[in-house]
Amino acid sequence: MAEQSRRLLRFGVVLVLLALFIGLAIPALAVPRLGVAAHVNGVVGGLALIVLGLLWPHLQLSSRALGAAFWLAVYSFFVATLMPFLGGVLAAGATMLPLAAGTARGSPIEETILSVGLITAGIAVFVLFILLYLGLRRAGPK
Repeated sequence: MAEQSRRLLRFGVVLVLLALFIGLAIPALAVPRLGVAAHVNGVVGGLALIVLGLLWPHLQLSSRALGAAFWLAVYSFFVATLMPFLGGVLAAGATMLPLAAGTARGSPIEETILSVGLITAGIAVFVLFILLYLGLRRAGPK
């Protein structure tokens, strides 16, 4: 469990660093508003991973549930950052991110990739927080 905690902390720092680089790239993107969305998602997601790394020792879950929660966290926060960035690069995303993408509509395959990524990230974070709630709800050893 301690190793997963440290890995979450490292992933969080890496995601914040990635978000900072995305912030530098915003002016060069085909749709800068999607770059801003990716930047904000990366900073928030990175901080969430850091908080999860600190919270991890307090969870009362089986090793299998902890493993699932770990990968759900990493997947959801990284994909939620990378999909808007990809949309900003490709000038796509009007299907799932209409406020940020505006009229930027990519090819059907580009829109599908973004949609699948964002939907699966949303489902993953939802399941993650259910596991976290259950892991914090159980009484620890006395």
